[in-house]
Amino acid sequence: MGPALPVRRVRADDREPVPPGAWFARVPAVAQVLRDGWELGPATVLVGDNGAGKSTLVEGLAMAFGMGAEGGSTGARARTRASESALWRHLLLERGAGGSRRGFFLRAETMHGYYTYLEENPARGPEAAFHEMSHGESFLEVVQSRMRGRGLYVLDEPESALSFTGCLALLAHLRGVVAGGGQVVLSTHSPLLAALPGATVVEVGDHGLRETAWEDSELVVSWRGFLEAPERYLRRLAD
Repeated sequence: MGPALPVRRVRADDREPVPPGAWFARVPAVAQVLRDGWELGPATVLVGDNGAGKSTLVEGLAMAFGMGAEGGSTGARARTRASESALWRHLLLERGAGGSRRGFFLRAETMHGYYTYLEENPARGPEAAFHEMSHGESFLEVVQSRMRGRGLYVLDEPESALSFTGCLALLAHLRGVVAGGGQVVLSTHSPLLAALPGATVVEVGDHGLRETAWEDSELVVSWRGFLEAPERYLRRLAD
């Protein structure tokens, strides 16, 4: 057996009932987690369309673990404008006995502000000049320097900054993280990142959460169809 996972299961916290009318509780995937719980393994990949609830779930998980809504390590307080849901307040994380308390949350849409936070709150050692790097280079530097060893590492749509080769580099690093006893939860629109070896692929949609094989996921089927015959999709755009 490998090291204990930082989070084995996510479920509703009975001590903090969700208030009636909370918008996030009407999202099918979130409602399923609150009703049935959500089992997590060493690596979990969430795929699905915009608005399906992927970011809401990974944000809630990260915040319930103690990470900031806008990214960073456990205890980080980077903050520009509050826009997160209150879901995290109603989640209970079942942790593995002896599981690491370390964690890091990479949220693509707020990374620029996170870099500024690091500049204004320098750590003990010298920090990389993230603002002076390309978008993709800065993402990879953050991942490779912060996501190391045992811990919970949550990523929300990191492909937004990455080229094909950048996605491959990220995939290689995350594979090494999992092999070293770390736990990864990744939300993505990239079929390449969804192919993280050993990961459980979960489709998020109106049906809630549904495990699927990578090759059977709507994400992969759609991309494969486009690459095989892009003209069919382009004709639809003209209709």
